[in-house]
Amino acid sequence: MSTPSNTSQTLAFIGGGNMASAIIGGLIKQGTPANRILVVEPFEEARQRLQTQFGVRVLAVADATLAEAGLVIWAVKPQTFKEAAQQTRSFCAHALHLSVAAGIRSDSIANWLGTERVVRAMPNTPALVGLGQTGLFARAAVTAADKAWIEQVVATTGALLWVKDEPLLDAVTAISGSGPAYVFFFIEAMVEAGVKMGLTAEQATQLAIGTFEGASQLAKTANEPPSVLRERVTSKGGTTYAAITSMQNAHLGQLFETALKAAQIRAHELGDEFGA
Repeated sequence: MSTPSNTSQTLAFIGGGNMASAIIGGLIKQGTPANRILVVEPFEEARQRLQTQFGVRVLAVADATLAEAGLVIWAVKPQTFKEAAQQTRSFCAHALHLSVAAGIRSDSIANWLGTERVVRAMPNTPALVGLGQTGLFARAAVTAADKAWIEQVVATTGALLWVKDEPLLDAVTAISGSGPAYVFFFIEAMVEAGVKMGLTAEQATQLAIGTFEGASQLAKTANEPPSVLRERVTSKGGTTYAAITSMQNAHLGQLFETALKAAQIRAHELGDEFGA
């Protein structure tokens, strides 16, 4: 992999939770030295875990050490972003900033940090196993070299895509950001149904997870759209037809669309609530 020259600088993470850990793990696997990674994490237990698992440097609070950072990755909760930015901006206003905080718009981030070099990201939890999907939006001041660096970092967690208009990140949030929970919800329902039909929980779990895994891989590699793949296994009068017809009669597709719209609206509301 080609490496932008600025990756020799320190990468700083504000927050050391699951998403930060996923990115840190990916970076280290791809050769980033642990001593080039700095994490500001207020919770002692989390700091100890990061040191033990990755060997990275950790801070309990932001200090002048952050001046080393060429890229700062914001992995904080939306409601704590503003306060964290106020505590940090004097040390790293010169840096490129990548936010993975849901809902917080780049206008707010740029204002809080005093820089226009801001990229917003909407990742999802399969990043923890290197199979994430991340949507990205860059403000106008972000250069091509900045984007290349961001792509190199984010690619350690899975696939990525750029959107031209920032509001589209709310749609990304609804589809892929929250999406793993939808899959888990359906797996739960399939397992529960399987148990009621007489299977053991272990058998039903294997079948449900394996089916999602296999169908997803088939959809990814096939030349046909998902609608065609569905039609191919839905013989009229057969078992699949009975199940799909039941779902259609219950308007499951419309209900699911309504649910995703609710997630999109909530993503927008987070920006209103915590971005002032």
